[in-house]
Amino acid sequence: MSERWALLTKVYTGLDVDMLKATLELEGIPVLVKGYQVGMWGSAFQGSISEGAEVFVPESALEHARDLLPDDAADIDSAGE
Repeated sequence: MSERWALLTKVYTGLDVDMLKATLELEGIPVLVKGYQVGMWGSAFQGSISEGAEVFVPESALEHARDLLPDDAADIDSAGE
């Protein structure tokens, strides 16, 4: 049986998605992003995402991932589990 994914945070810009994803992956933490579509401008678009993008990590890595969040990150919502 595979491990469950846990909601780490929700971000509202393409740049935040890309930076957070890269940081987590460098630490060996798998990342799943929902709600961030590249769209017609490709991955070069780093503007705001009106609906936000949810960033998920495996439950076993959640505490370590929280430690890697920037100090100014939005409140972490774990209600999505």
